[in-house]
Amino acid sequence: MARRQPLPGSAAGTIIAILAVVVLAADQFVKYLTITRLPEQKAVPVLGEFLQLYSIRNSGAAFSIGAGYTWIFTIALAVVACVIVWKAFSVRSRLWSVVLGALLGGVLGNLSDRVFREPGFPVGHVVDMISMPWMLPAIFNVADIFIVTGMISIALLIIAGLRLDGSRERDHAASDDAADADDSEVAPDVTGSESPHPTEAGS
Repeated sequence: MARRQPLPGSAAGTIIAILAVVVLAADQFVKYLTITRLPEQKAVPVLGEFLQLYSIRNSGAAFSIGAGYTWIFTIALAVVACVIVWKAFSVRSRLWSVVLGALLGGVLGNLSDRVFREPGFPVGHVVDMISMPWMLPAIFNVADIFIVTGMISIALLIIAGLRLDGSRERDHAASDDAADADDSEVAPDVTGSESPHPTEAGS
């Protein structure tokens, strides 16, 4: 089976940008509905105890960890976003484009809250609204979903050996083995050889 051709850099960048914008827009739209339609800090059952909506402002990370150091999370999100944009220039893989685009959108979703929401830059509170008390005590949002799934997907792509350029680790290993074999075949014989006509003593 022939390997799929890598994407042009412009195509990969377009996929990342479009997905990031779509995820960011979805996240902010859900947060807008949460602020305007849901009562604060009151559970609204959707599927009983399985899924609930619960509007809350979070100044920390998951499980409200680090609530007094909101600015650190703002810096961390900004750094992650910059790294993704930087890596986007070397992406030629469709899977990597999709994963990085979704992850970038999630990061920008929460970063927007840190920058633009009360109490202000850079300590804005993130709007959370999704609660699944049977599974997690934490309340999260759409951006969190894409961040978590994006990080898991990156780990799986690395384990699978898929590189940003679309090649695979096993292909490079096979190429290296073939190159080593070729080198050994053309290497000169430095051990010496017997003369085909040895000189007889006492002739």
